[in-house]
Amino acid sequence: MRSPLINVMVKAATKAARRLRRDFGEVENLQVSRKGPADFVSQSDLKAEEIIRQELSVARPEFAFLMEESAGGVTKPGDEPTWVVDPLDGTANFLHGLPHFAVSLALVERGEVTAGVVYDPIKEELFVAERGKGAYLNDRRLRVSGRKRLDESLVATGIPFKGVRDHGLFLAELEAVMAETAGVRRWGVASLDLAYVAAGRYDGYWERDLAAWDWAAGVLIVREAGGYVSQMDGRTFALDGPSILAANPHLHRDLQKLIGRKKSRA
Repeated sequence: MRSPLINVMVKAATKAARRLRRDFGEVENLQVSRKGPADFVSQSDLKAEEIIRQELSVARPEFAFLMEESAGGVTKPGDEPTWVVDPLDGTANFLHGLPHFAVSLALVERGEVTAGVVYDPIKEELFVAERGKGAYLNDRRLRVSGRKRLDESLVATGIPFKGVRDHGLFLAELEAVMAETAGVRRWGVASLDLAYVAAGRYDGYWERDLAAWDWAAGVLIVREAGGYVSQMDGRTFALDGPSILAANPHLHRDLQKLIGRKKSRA
């Protein structure tokens, strides 16, 4: 049985997702227009965020917000309960008509994520977790994979794009992981990458330079599914930290050794 808190979050996420799903059909039609769909997608982002704000504000009016499109009165989660919201994780995919994106919601209390929801509206996959109560996909209990060998593992990451630093460092990390694993995937949605680690679809995931709303919900889902999360250098993970490494307990240390010692080529 879901708790009242999770029910509130699921209601907000699915209501926003209905709007995104409808707009996604329009984006595909806009691909051929001269103006392009960028402005339209930005409006979809904002509309989905406003739906979430309204739903969560009614349920918990005393909570603060940290949202990708608007600061919501805070710049990072503090001592007060704070909703951390990404109304459209995977905006570039959405913009290009790729059906892989998600709504991500988390509740942070005293610096700790206590509840998380990641919803993929195209596949209708709902990942939820509450601290100490496990992680679930559409009400089915999740566990991270049990693989113990790097050469059998599938690992996800995020690739830096134009304007982002450390391309050389990423290439060194990628080369190291490619040489030891069964494969590396980049789908461009951090919240779903983490949810897939929790579901055992990926055995690990690493990335750097994200914001709290990119990984807050996913981190809790991984942990509640039995996975381990840290920074890439092995230090304790922090929502406002520079990097993330999530994996099943058997492979986390091996992956950390692979990527933690790399130096930039550039």
